[in-house]
Amino acid sequence: MSETAGLNLQATQNAVTTREVVERHMAMVYGIALAHTSCQGDADDVFQEVFLTYHRKQPDCRDEEHRKAWLITTTLTCARRLASTSWRTRVVPLSPEDAAALPAVFQFATEQQDAIFRALGELPLAYRTVLYLFYFQDQPVNQIAQQLDLETGAVKMRLTRGRKLMREMLGEDFDE
Repeated sequence: MSETAGLNLQATQNAVTTREVVERHMAMVYGIALAHTSCQGDADDVFQEVFLTYHRKQPDCRDEEHRKAWLITTTLTCARRLASTSWRTRVVPLSPEDAAALPAVFQFATEQQDAIFRALGELPLAYRTVLYLFYFQDQPVNQIAQQLDLETGAVKMRLTRGRKLMREMLGEDFDE
């Protein structure tokens, strides 16, 4: 087999592997990106950057939990980097027409879902990620702790404090 054919075969195998990873973890990565950016266009950018980075680096993951932890960490890093760009920190709309040009905010099916998502977006980042993984990805506390490199008690405390903040923002009408 020629060297070029071998490289093409390896690239094809990597593409299949990357495709499987994208299909398996796309909801989790996109959800975290959306929770941290509160904008569909920005979440799309973060999503694309995370999986492009994964494809380029092909990180050596011990198991599926390690891969999920890598994806979560990379998603958080990309979202933070996007939020700290000079455009985000310096641009101020000058008129209502300029404000209309800003990226659209993601809309859910109901007003209650929109309110919950907006409240989630207003939480400090530490609570946002833990609540998203617990409630939207149905991950157990010990798994979240392992993926975020935290103690189990720290995850439980963030869940408790995050729930309390959500109740304060949304009122008692909203149940978990």
